Parts: sequence; structure tokens; C-alpha cells
Amino acid sequence: MQPLRRLACAAVLLAAAALAGASPTSPREGAEFTLLQESQPTDSGKKVEVIEFFAYYCPHCYAFEPRLAAWVKKQGDNIVFRRVHVPRGEAVAAQQRLFFTLESLGMLEQYHDKAFNAMHVERLPLSQDEQVFDWASRAGIDRARFIDTYRSFGVQAKVRRAQAMMDGYRITHWPMVAIDGRFLTSPGMVSEANGSSGEQALAGTLSVMDVLVARARADKK
Repeated sequence: MQPLRRLACAAVLLAAAALAGASPTSPREGAEFTLLQESQPTDSGKKVEVIEFFAYYCPHCYAFEPRLAAWVKKQGDNIVFRRVHVPRGEAVAAQQRLFFTLESLGMLEQYHDKAFNAMHVERLPLSQDEQVFDWASRAGIDRARFIDTYRSFGVQAKVRRAQAMMDGYRITHWPMVAIDGRFLTSPGMVSEANGSSGEQALAGTLSVMDVLVARARADKK
């Protein structure tokens, strides 16, 4: 065998060995998940808190949403789940306020998927306040009530809190999932660690989350 061919074969074998050691069912710190240097406070008691950092405009968040929603439903009372819409400048500010307005009104479960579809199916920009108000009105939400909440101090406080949480959790991309204020994982991390992509990476992320939730639950006993 020629030297160059031997080197190429060796490189392939090393890459295969590296991938073989990475598995969503036995995730490795620094690969499929990271451990925060400073744990973040949670208020979920004996239950495990799971937080998704996401954005309505994000196509990866949109692809992850159906699988994540099914996973959350399967967890039942084992976890306390919440979402945090991340900030990203003025172009996303209206979408972020839309999310926190729905949350404040107690309408998130009813309208969350519709907001995603508005962005990714209907191709609505939702980058300006009036665009968001028009969408809410067409969706059947009382326009005046929505606008009052959208502009309220409560929603402004949620927006500030979201930025503080991003800083505390060191969120650099999304979707990203935080578990028990200590662990972070994401489809991007799983994809990079395993050489997977698409649906495989999304499913792998849920497997990593299963492991981390079980670990956090065991630590609480």
C-alpha cells in the first residue's frame, strides 16, 4: 500500500473510532453536552427544570419544535418545562415580545405553533410591532388587550430577564436546551459530536436530554 493511501486509511479509521465513542445514549461532557461552570438558579423544587432557548425566526428551532413538544408531553410531571425566546437585535425584538405577550396572556399553548407557522409557512416577517398586532388580530386575539400586554412593564421585564438568562447560561446558538440549571445540549452539539444531521441530530438531542434529566433527577434524591 502506498504511504499516502496508508495515511488516508488511518485518518478514516481514526474518524470512525471517534464517532463510535460518541453516542446520544451515553453522551460525553464537552461533546454532546456541556456542564456550566456556575449552576443557574431554578425554582422547580424536586422536579427537573428544562428550558429551551429558541427564536421564532430560527428554522432549526422550527424543525425541532414538533419533536420537542412530543418529548415534553411524554415527560409528564417529571419535569418543569419552559421556553425563553432569545433576543437578537431590533429585527427580532417584535417576535420576542410576541412570545412573552402570549405567555403573559396565558395563550402560549394555543398560539405558539401558529406563531411558528406564521414565520415559516406563511412567510410573514413579524419584524415590526404593527405586523405582530395584525397577525394577532387575524389569529383571533383581542387586538387592544394584546397591544396593552405587549407594551406592558411585565413583558419588558421578561425581555430583560431573557437577556440575563442568556448571559448566565452562556447561550451562543439556538435551539439550546438547559437542564437543571447545570447542563446544556443542542442539535448542533449532537450533530458535531456524532457526524449526524437533520432528523437524526434532532432525535439524538432528545436522547441526550433523557440521560441528563435522569442524572439530574437522581442527584435530587
